[in-house]
Amino acid sequence: MSTGTSTSTSSGTATRSAPRRAWWLRRDLLVWLMLPLLAVVAATGAVGTFTAQRLTDKAFDRWLLDTARSVAAQVRIRDGKSSLDLPAATEAVLGYDEIDQVYFSVNEAGRLLAGQPGIPQSGTRESSYRAGLAYDAFYAGHAVRVAAATVSGASDGEVLVLVAETTRKRQRAQGEVLMMLLPVGGLLLAAAAAIGFAVRRTLDPLEAIAARWNERSHASLQPIAADDMPRELMPFATALNDLLARIRAMLAREQQFAATVAHQLRTPLAGLQLGVTRAAEAGTLAGSREVLGELGHTVQRTARLVQQLLALGRLDPEVRGSLAFVPTDIAALAHDVGSTFLEFAAARSVTLELDAPAQALVVPLQPELFSEALGNLLDNALRYTPPGGQVLIGFDAAPPAIRVSDTGPGVPDELRDTVFERFVRGQHADGQGSNQGSGLGLAIVRDIVALHGATVALSRSASGGACVTIRFSAEGVVSG
Repeated sequence: MSTGTSTSTSSGTATRSAPRRAWWLRRDLLVWLMLPLLAVVAATGAVGTFTAQRLTDKAFDRWLLDTARSVAAQVRIRDGKSSLDLPAATEAVLGYDEIDQVYFSVNEAGRLLAGQPGIPQSGTRESSYRAGLAYDAFYAGHAVRVAAATVSGASDGEVLVLVAETTRKRQRAQGEVLMMLLPVGGLLLAAAAAIGFAVRRTLDPLEAIAARWNERSHASLQPIAADDMPRELMPFATALNDLLARIRAMLAREQQFAATVAHQLRTPLAGLQLGVTRAAEAGTLAGSREVLGELGHTVQRTARLVQQLLALGRLDPEVRGSLAFVPTDIAALAHDVGSTFLEFAAARSVTLELDAPAQALVVPLQPELFSEALGNLLDNALRYTPPGGQVLIGFDAAPPAIRVSDTGPGVPDELRDTVFERFVRGQHADGQGSNQGSGLGLAIVRDIVALHGATVALSRSASGGACVTIRFSAEGVVSG
């Protein structure tokens, strides 16, 4: 057999992310629903305040500007000079107000024609109207709103009329406007209460369903009825029932595997016990040695059976995702596995050959499992090939494949599908059934091959014996 193989192993460390702290769905729902509501409340308050101030400003500013324009209309030009003669009653009317204090002044080029001096001619929060300007200022120890209007004076100059009023009426009017928004605030509070109630009503059934599922899952692994739950929870219920189904299937496989192990080990253990009894009762040393030789063969068969049962247990679908596949030269792997069977082949007077290809055939494998599958094929071929026969390991390149063929009796056409089932045994060259095998070898090969995304087929070899071919998909080839 040719020598040489190339295998590579890879290892990695998995990093665990920090576990997420437990969180409350009720709290998150309330937060995410209340935050927009609070934003609406804040926006409503801001808009209401701005609107109230804007409305009152417009109404009162226009009244002040009308007053200023009325005073400006009384300006007269006499002998090239501007003058204003207001009767005392008129000035009293201008300054009278039950709530606020009103001040006015008429100025031309810095000269006070009438009214109170020192009224500011500029201020903050200025608003421009067709009749003039209005702005906030501070006068005589009070916050005032000033209206400014101009009229043509003498010598192409301008006469500035200022009317200032304290802001008590404005503030009262703004408060009354804001009071009109109280129903809106009540509606917002009602909406908040409705949100809290809706969240509670929505989550209470979920808690009840969870409690029912928790109680049911402790008593039975049967599917849980999902007819009375919201549609949004149907995917969760389906996933939970799928998990329960997987658990039931896993328990069933474990029970079947335990029964299989008990059944398969019963016969060899009984044989070992009988052999020990025979060895103890043997009257001569030669008789004891003969019995011990039979016990050695029984121990070998039992060890092989245990190895196959362990391999069968590793093929559980639940653990397949954790297997690591590495690029492996199947010819080199076949050489290593075949080397372990040379002594067994020589003991049976069977020739074991390897027809290695010129180039490496690298495919992703789980080396230990595939070695187990290839070992099962070689063990079967050597056991069913008569002395003087031949077992050949061959290969195909495109797509990659490995063949194990022998010169034994072959497998009848009607049994070629069933021999891959568990506990189905073939026949020796004499046509008698095999009692030395467990009937698990080809079943294990089938499962391992399927795990690798490959196919296995049984055909007749060129010599009339059996030929088992494992063929990989072209997509799985790793370029060397």
